[in-house]
Amino acid sequence: MSRIPKVILEIETSRQYGRGLLLGIAKYVRVHGPWSFCREQGGSERALATLRKWGADGIIVRSSEKVEEIVKTGAAVILAVHRRSTERVLEAANIVCDNVSIGRLAAEHLLGRGFKRFGYCGFSDIWWSCRRCESFASRIEEAGLESDRYEQKMLRSPLSRLDEQKAIAEWLRSLSRPVGIMACNDDRGQEVAEACKIAELRVPEDVAIIGVDNDLLVCELTEPPLSSVALDTEAAGYKAAELLDKLMLGGQVRDERIVVRPRRVVMRQSTDVLAVGDKDVLAAVRYIRENSDKIIQVSDVVEHVGISRSRLYQKFQKLLGHSMLSEIRRARVDRITKRLIETDESVKEIAHELGYSTTDHISRYFRREKGMSPVAYRKSYSRP
Repeated sequence: MSRIPKVILEIETSRQYGRGLLLGIAKYVRVHGPWSFCREQGGSERALATLRKWGADGIIVRSSEKVEEIVKTGAAVILAVHRRSTERVLEAANIVCDNVSIGRLAAEHLLGRGFKRFGYCGFSDIWWSCRRCESFASRIEEAGLESDRYEQKMLRSPLSRLDEQKAIAEWLRSLSRPVGIMACNDDRGQEVAEACKIAELRVPEDVAIIGVDNDLLVCELTEPPLSSVALDTEAAGYKAAELLDKLMLGGQVRDERIVVRPRRVVMRQSTDVLAVGDKDVLAAVRYIRENSDKIIQVSDVVEHVGISRSRLYQKFQKLLGHSMLSEIRRARVDRITKRLIETDESVKEIAHELGYSTTDHISRYFRREKGMSPVAYRKSYSRP
């Protein structure tokens, strides 16, 4: 009987990021195991002590205090640390977030809701928050617009948290509205929502908020429920377990990265608004989104709204910065993306349900918007 590998998991279960990693690891081990697990919740210092005492073969660690010492033990190590000044530890396998894509996706969501004013609320002393902020601001700048930012160090005491919510409220009052706000994660998004209550600002009418992680409990406990960028942590957890297995068998890894990518935006009430005061554009966008499961043309939109094609085109360009055809394509790609991620339907089945006789049109649409084929997207972003 072969020896069962001993693995320490120093990964939190209090937030969706950690739970997603653990689910991915579990799915790998269910097929390729068994492994003997020790879940260590006391930080990397306790994990290091357990590693030495238990004689573990491998460890996946989130905390940062004793990372260098853990790497030096000779055990198979994968790092998913998040409170360091740098993105990764060299000479070790790292799980890292694609923070550039996360920031861009959040910006594109708010731009697609018609906002012209933007802000970012994060933490100035955490590198991943800064990276998301930079990417968010860059995408807004590409659209010819500007964004403001509020960044303070993370505070832990209840009184300090309340004081910071009051400071965020003052910042929100200083912004021109309506404004779209990206929070660096869902917890920060919840704080922004609470600050809006202090500032007597409506969400999403005055302030629309999008977070990151799609932590169901945090998002649903936020009032109103928080929109969020969902991450493919399960896929990353699966890949991490696969790599750890290789390392425990004697494989060599030099500075390898497992990338956690954004999957999609899960829209809830906090951004469920169109920041456009024009009734014709509102009617057009609603019609397009409500009929994104059908083959519609620009002429159908024009007929529904009841004004001239040229006039409606001009309004779209002025208020949303893109054409009606672009809005139709974006809405259809959003629907395709959801089907690819959440169902096991083939691309052919999805194409048929959306009114296409072949996959050619759907693939062309999708590649134009996402830069890859539907099959490649599903392989990259669907759960293992």
